[in-house]
Amino acid sequence: MASSLTFFLLLLTLTLTITTSTPTSKPKTFIILVNPDSKPTIFPTHTNWYTSLLSTNTTTTSSTILHTYSTIFNGFSATLSPSQAASLSSHPDILSLFPDTLRYLHTTRSPQFLGLKTSGNSGLLKESDFGSDLVIAVIDTGITPNHKSFNDEDLGPIPTKWKGHCVATSDFPPSSCNKKLIGAKFFSQGYEATNGKINETVETKSPKDTDGHGTHTASIAAGRYVFQASTLGYARGVAAGMAPKARLAAYKVCWNSGCYDSDILAAFDAAVADGVDVISLSVGGVVVPYHLDAIAIGAFAASDAGIFVSASAGNGGPGALTVTNVAPWVTTVGAGTIDRDFPADVKLGNKKIIPGMSIYGGPNLVPGRMYPLVYGGSSQASNGGDGYSSSLCLEGSLDPNFVKGKIVLCDRGINSRTAKGEVVKKAGGAGMVLANAVFDGEGLVADCHVLPATAVGAAGGDAIRKYLTEAKKPVATIEFKGTRLGVRPAPVVASFSARGTNPETPEIVKPDVIAPGLNILAAWPDSVGPSGVPSDKRKTEFNILSGTSMACPHVSGLAALLKAAHPEWTPASIRSALMTTAYTVDNRGQTMIDESTGNVSSVLDYGAGHVHPEKAMDPGLVYDISSYDYVDFLCNLNYTTKNIQVITRKNADCSGAKRAGHAGNLNYPSLSAVFQQYGKHKMSTHFIRTVTNVGDPNSVYQVTIRPPRGMVVTVQPEKLAFRRVGQKLSFLVRVQAREIKLSPGSSTMKDGSIVWSDGKHTVTSPLLVTLQQPL
Repeated sequence: MASSLTFFLLLLTLTLTITTSTPTSKPKTFIILVNPDSKPTIFPTHTNWYTSLLSTNTTTTSSTILHTYSTIFNGFSATLSPSQAASLSSHPDILSLFPDTLRYLHTTRSPQFLGLKTSGNSGLLKESDFGSDLVIAVIDTGITPNHKSFNDEDLGPIPTKWKGHCVATSDFPPSSCNKKLIGAKFFSQGYEATNGKINETVETKSPKDTDGHGTHTASIAAGRYVFQASTLGYARGVAAGMAPKARLAAYKVCWNSGCYDSDILAAFDAAVADGVDVISLSVGGVVVPYHLDAIAIGAFAASDAGIFVSASAGNGGPGALTVTNVAPWVTTVGAGTIDRDFPADVKLGNKKIIPGMSIYGGPNLVPGRMYPLVYGGSSQASNGGDGYSSSLCLEGSLDPNFVKGKIVLCDRGINSRTAKGEVVKKAGGAGMVLANAVFDGEGLVADCHVLPATAVGAAGGDAIRKYLTEAKKPVATIEFKGTRLGVRPAPVVASFSARGTNPETPEIVKPDVIAPGLNILAAWPDSVGPSGVPSDKRKTEFNILSGTSMACPHVSGLAALLKAAHPEWTPASIRSALMTTAYTVDNRGQTMIDESTGNVSSVLDYGAGHVHPEKAMDPGLVYDISSYDYVDFLCNLNYTTKNIQVITRKNADCSGAKRAGHAGNLNYPSLSAVFQQYGKHKMSTHFIRTVTNVGDPNSVYQVTIRPPRGMVVTVQPEKLAFRRVGQKLSFLVRVQAREIKLSPGSSTMKDGSIVWSDGKHTVTSPLLVTLQQPL
């Protein structure tokens, strides 16, 4: 493989011991990419070469190489002073240099809700043999070996293509792996370069998961069938991942304080070398240009090697422009609800019922008893503070003498939701009601609380505060109602799910799709309490979590099933199948709503829509994209040839790409037109798209246009006649818009769709049009 990697970048992580006396020269870790045309001719290994390269450009005599890679990167990362960084950046062998970045995690009934059939002679699970020969890499917090969800009963031999292995440690012996969990590695050097040595009394330097997040996401993607699964008696039933027979490889990169790019890149490098088919990454951070985005760079190399990469969209919703992991070669996944919830309502002394959500296994409040109700932000509840800290129920902020035996209303924010409950419990409170802030809206997340507690929406929180001001002796109780199935409407776009538009490239709609991400039951290490609070000593084999972190592995598992059913499909074809068959209506037959507002949602919220696995298996047509198409896309974004090489390891000739059109002409399954008004009364643009027939030979597709309101959209030709499977045909889309009155610096967005159908298949592409008024 190494002989074919001339243009693959090799990453090393190198830490230097630097003594400095001024704060301005404090060293930082940088990721340094070496020009792929540079060759270490006089050194026996890349390691020797980089050590020499660094020693001739720094005054440091002591250096330690932490990571050596041989698959996708040619370069290294090092802790450098500003002067050292400047010196290296001007070296002729250095292609690029950018700082290491800290990222964070984006924290079973879902297979049934998605329509995956476990019986019968057809369907995606049957056609793909449940994903048996595919390998899914989960880059996360590690994994819990020997969990029921990762048993290898009745699995065939490990695929012969697999080149990886399991790293054994004292708490992760070789027997931890089997024919299901076939790879496990950990990467901590980048993390330790900034944070110092890992405290192994708190977390372990091994692939073992001491957080729970990685175990949870891995089992969503590929957990085996486990009967009678539940969390504290809630969501009782069969737990299963999307691809129950797919093999798993865990790459631990996230630690107590987060996940560093240099370690994430190490995991990408290892996963590609090991021979995975899918990479699942429920991690994100600040959106930056692609040539400075380590995840985008690593994901491109994976995509170039034929590996499907899915990543979480982020939990910054419901605000606009919050979506992360936006590179077009990454499938970006937002979160929706399923038709199950866990009601736990607040009953006030005035008989009013405030709907809430919670998972609590007892001991319960005394049935029929009403408890004194207080607001954490009141002057009496505050433990000597100004009321702000106590309103949020931060550590040590509540006066135990006042809150003892009472139900405390806490505002959401700053500390975790379950940590607030621990604060109330420590202060002697009998229970807690957690109220959303205005920004959170009405979206509710069920948490495994350490005391009787429930979450209510912003309107419910306001109603409770009003009652507190009006009642002389306010009282309340919490009524836990267990698990409720058949909830309508569903799916709903989760309040926390990050929204578009794409802050880096508005010509590409992000997120791509949404998948189940609210209150998802999946595997959990029994060494970690279900609330995640250190004092929680309860044990459970399964836990219920929410986040786009949970949505992402749903799509990762589905991608493995699709790859197994269609081995010839590229990562772009798999994403296209998921996008063009996605749906936007709920189980009432109406357009999906936004959980935060209760209003109708849009392309900005859900992208192409909610994934529909069975339809994705037979999409009819796909929009395929090659690595060189992505190079043309970057050319049309005016990236320099050097920066394009940083991302793609390819030498770009942008002259042809720029003659051919604009960035929106990337053969993406969605379309996005961005118009700057500049006093123009009429504006127009065009898109060229090419579809590949993966359905029936001799099929004829007719177009249906649903233009955004006030826009004129035409498609030529209006009919596509295919003679064979694999045939490609192109069409032209023209979008015309008229100027509308907007204040300087503002914009408006409208969406529609373009639908091709042959009577059997329906291939839908969302169309987003943005009108911007410059300052």
